[in-house]
Amino acid sequence: MATKTIASATVRAVKKRVLPSRAALVLTQSAVQKVREIMAKEDAKGFIGLKVGVRQRGCNGLSYTLDYAKERGKLDEEVKQDGVTIIIDRKAQLTLLGTEMDFVEDKLSSEFVFNNPNIKGTCGCGESFSI
Repeated sequence: MATKTIASATVRAVKKRVLPSRAALVLTQSAVQKVREIMAKEDAKGFIGLKVGVRQRGCNGLSYTLDYAKERGKLDEEVKQDGVTIIIDRKAQLTLLGTEMDFVEDKLSSEFVFNNPNIKGTCGCGESFSI
């Protein structure tokens, strides 16, 4: 079954821990606004939020996936912030601890960016990473 891509994402390795709190993931205001826009679309009717996952892909091994979430799995983590819901797939939880999710838009691209202090290496394009 093919999945529909709802947004693209890149990763950035950061030197310091982004989050002082115990939350697995914190969203910037631009990310919150973009998630609201995505969830307001007709395609998002019947979904509870966005689900962040991880899969093996790319030259460095792992990449993030974003999809609509119909429900929260038994071992998935739920992050609610400023009225939006992000479900973190159980397989992605350890890779996302302490991460900031941002949305960046410039002349050439618009994408979610995960500022992650756990990353040991990224590929040149920033799409895949290793822990």
